[in-house]
Amino acid sequence: MLLHGIFPPITTPFYPDGNVYVKKLESNVERYSRTPCAGIVVLGSTGEAVMLSDHERRDVLKTAREAAAPNKVLIAGTGIESAVETLRLTEYAAELGYDIAMVRTPHYYKTQMQAANILAFYRTVADRSPLPVIIYNFPQATGYDMRADLVIELADHPNVVGIKESSGAVGKVRKMVEGTRHVQRSATVTETFEAVTPRMLADASAASGAEGGELVSIAASPGAASPGKPSSAAVTVVGKMKTRQKEAGFQVMVGAADKLHASLDAGAVGAILAFACVSPTACYEIYAAWKEGDTQLAELKQERIARASQRVVGELGISGVKHGMDFNGYFGGPARLPLLPLTGDVKAEVERLLEDVRN
Repeated sequence: MLLHGIFPPITTPFYPDGNVYVKKLESNVERYSRTPCAGIVVLGSTGEAVMLSDHERRDVLKTAREAAAPNKVLIAGTGIESAVETLRLTEYAAELGYDIAMVRTPHYYKTQMQAANILAFYRTVADRSPLPVIIYNFPQATGYDMRADLVIELADHPNVVGIKESSGAVGKVRKMVEGTRHVQRSATVTETFEAVTPRMLADASAASGAEGGELVSIAASPGAASPGKPSSAAVTVVGKMKTRQKEAGFQVMVGAADKLHASLDAGAVGAILAFACVSPTACYEIYAAWKEGDTQLAELKQERIARASQRVVGELGISGVKHGMDFNGYFGGPARLPLLPLTGDVKAEVERLLEDVRN
């Protein structure tokens, strides 16, 4: 499954009394669905997933799934400390129609999170998960930094398709990319190389059946494919959707907006960025310029958000992100205690930083 592009890990809106504000969640998801982002991540760190009850997590997953546009890749954050609970939430996300499970590193028992523990955890989850799995490493929050060699070892598992690496260490990104080049996988994409998921294919097939259509394979030109391997030029038509295959391999995504351009140059294919909750288009413009090979423009766009992303996300955290969203026309609202609201002076600072990155 293709993970290229920018994904906002959406926040969870709350009423002042702390209850989940379902209508605002729907509104935010519908608006993110109209941006050039490749997809949406639900129940990531920015979504305050650790602050939610199991019932609330399930409600948030359901609400976001129903509000999202059908052409967006949907990633569910399902990582919980135990493999058993992680799988339960992953199975529920699969029932709803999510495309990928993002599983953060277990970390509470830090001193016991040795290589054998981490490998056993992810292999158990990946073996049983009905969804493809991406590893989620966020040492700034968990206090546990998953080593690159463990990621490289897990990359051979057929159901572990990538990682979100949020450490901000560009050298580590490069090491993981180089260490997983041997992993050869293909992903289904549209004619314009946008991601296609099994859910999207099922919807297209159902629509085709309702219209009396059929699946048609259009062969590639002779000699375009090696024996036993389909050509990426071959086109399959499902209903009104034309698809082809693209080499994907093990996909490294990053979580530090201020190092997005450097990470892409190091081999990352995309990013899950808290700053994309505030200004998805500004983040996408960096990726688009890099994709077009315009290094100068990509660097210019990177410099444009560097200070704002460092301060709003890296230093102020969820409360900073949520106020930035309020300023840019989304609904941010309050965070849950023990996270405190920003003071008036800090809110004014955030607004000054975002003056040039209005969405």
